[in-house]
Amino acid sequence: MEKQTQLKESVDFLKSKGILAPEVGIVLGTGLGKFVHEINIEVEIAYADIPNFPQATVESHSGKLVYGTISGKKVIAMAGRFHMYEGYNLWEVTYGIRTMHALGIKNLLISNAAGAINLSYKKGDLMLLEDHLNLQGNSPLAFKKAGVFGPIFADMLAPYSEALNSKITAIATEKQIDLHIGVYASVLGPQLETRAEYRMLQILEVDAVGMSTVPEVIVAKQLDLPCAAISVLTDECDPKNLQPVNIAEIIAIAEKTEPKLVSLFKELIKAL
Repeated sequence: MEKQTQLKESVDFLKSKGILAPEVGIVLGTGLGKFVHEINIEVEIAYADIPNFPQATVESHSGKLVYGTISGKKVIAMAGRFHMYEGYNLWEVTYGIRTMHALGIKNLLISNAAGAINLSYKKGDLMLLEDHLNLQGNSPLAFKKAGVFGPIFADMLAPYSEALNSKITAIATEKQIDLHIGVYASVLGPQLETRAEYRMLQILEVDAVGMSTVPEVIVAKQLDLPCAAISVLTDECDPKNLQPVNIAEIIAIAEKTEPKLVSLFKELIKAL
């Protein structure tokens, strides 16, 4: 099936279920699913029930689209995202972004859990992305007829919306939430990095590393969709003092930090 037809089927189905004209799209990362409790929910649909939609296979991602209102604005949230490490191709990884855009969102807010490469950042801190390195070895715009969705030579001078970022930093200051601003590197995963890989990322002046977000942002740029992304830093990646990773602890730290992220996103949505 042609990609355009596939997408139209998904969008028509969602509209038939009452998902109409959402203004803001939100992607909820690892351990950050509680944000849906802030939404006055009107429609909730499991990915499994949406034609052509990929399925979330990571246990900390629930796998549903949630539509409703926050601060009087219509929002749609992806509770659970898709990763290349689950065996998906980049069309599938970014399918939710294209779907939300086709439904009408005007702004995209992304969250993720990431490891702190910058050693002055600590577990439980938040980082606003101002730039990124795509180290996944592929692009979500590299497929035949990708040009039907927008320019394939998407300009990445400012992948993250300066207008959204300045609103977020102002909210963080006002609410006294510590917010770093930095560079995120997206790697393939799912294995964690070696000490040599962490040293390489330090040399490349990366502040945080994760396994998502960048393909979503590249697609947003192709679609001319303003986006902002915040990482919850769940572990400290010091190659000289590396400890075995505890995934349960990573998820627990994300959940503990989540209220600060929720607060930022809620206030931002109100201000849009």
